[in-house]
Amino acid sequence: MKARLLASPIIFLTILFVTASCKDSSQKINKSRMSGSNDLTKIYIRLIDSATKVRNNAYAPYSKFLAGSAVLAESGVIYTGCNVENASYGLTNCAERTAIFKAISAGEKKIKAIAIVSDVPDFDAPCGACRQVIYEFGKDADVIMANLSGKYKIEKISGLLPYAFGPESL
Repeated sequence: MKARLLASPIIFLTILFVTASCKDSSQKINKSRMSGSNDLTKIYIRLIDSATKVRNNAYAPYSKFLAGSAVLAESGVIYTGCNVENASYGLTNCAERTAIFKAISAGEKKIKAIAIVSDVPDFDAPCGACRQVIYEFGKDADVIMANLSGKYKIEKISGLLPYAFGPESL
């Protein structure tokens, strides 16, 4: 219990340290492309923290791969989700889609950003199905990929899914 309580401040301080001192642009927020960067940085840290917390709720008895996600809806509300596996592997739902579906079922129509947190050495990008769902509800969304050590990278969904198929394609 004590370790869980300490995880959030440690991750927060690690992110602040990486942002302030890291020379690798893939590990810090590119503030020049963000408006209101101080507020946005705080929101993205909240997304990462929320995704880290919900990751502990993942149901992953087969792969043991726990993932958490947090979505920032256009309304400003944050929705979380974790991966939910199934013995019939094809029915497994990723953390990203769980969070987005939760937002949509609450009445949201658009997302601004999504954070994905998993226990990997670098960071984990969303799968193809998740990229397609992210694009459907946030054509200009920021995708924040983070690990438990505080390393993260931010990409636009359009960069992760070039030549996307969306509603305008129909």
